[in-house]
Amino acid sequence: MASGRSSAAGRRAPRVTVRETAPEYRGHAALWRASDSPSRDTPLLLDTHAWLWTLDGTPGALTEAATLLIERASAAGRLFVSDISFWEVAMLVAKGRLELASDPSRWLQSAARAPGIQILPLTRDVLVESTRLAGTPHGDPADRMLMAQAQLAGLTLLTCDRGIIAYAARQSGVPVCDARR
Repeated sequence: MASGRSSAAGRRAPRVTVRETAPEYRGHAALWRASDSPSRDTPLLLDTHAWLWTLDGTPGALTEAATLLIERASAAGRLFVSDISFWEVAMLVAKGRLELASDPSRWLQSAARAPGIQILPLTRDVLVESTRLAGTPHGDPADRMLMAQAQLAGLTLLTCDRGIIAYAARQSGVPVCDARR
């Protein structure tokens, strides 16, 4: 019965659990360093910090090789930023961990129009897949969504996040570019 109750004297029917297998992962099951492959041509999903550093040109934040990869992906129309990064930026501002030159809504609207960047919507499939990542992924829900989104869209997640990089080093399925110095 849909209500979970049996018809006999209001007793609860036993709960049935249906488990579906996680879908086959798309993309390359690989962790690679930007500095080892500066001429690689691949579509990229920027982690939130990489997007911020790219927008404001933070000197030295990303390696020269990572910057070249980003420029190449941008020129080819294959540079993506997730909707979850907008939420992360707004949360950082709300927590006082990030200051922007203008109101976050206005700043994010402008950032969404930056040349060469495409915004990737957060879908229900990404939300569900973020709960099904193999092994023991990073505990941050936003990072899990970024990993799931990269995996499902066949993109490489460009990041300096140690937790994501460590996960990709021990677990196949999420293509990650280590952009650290």
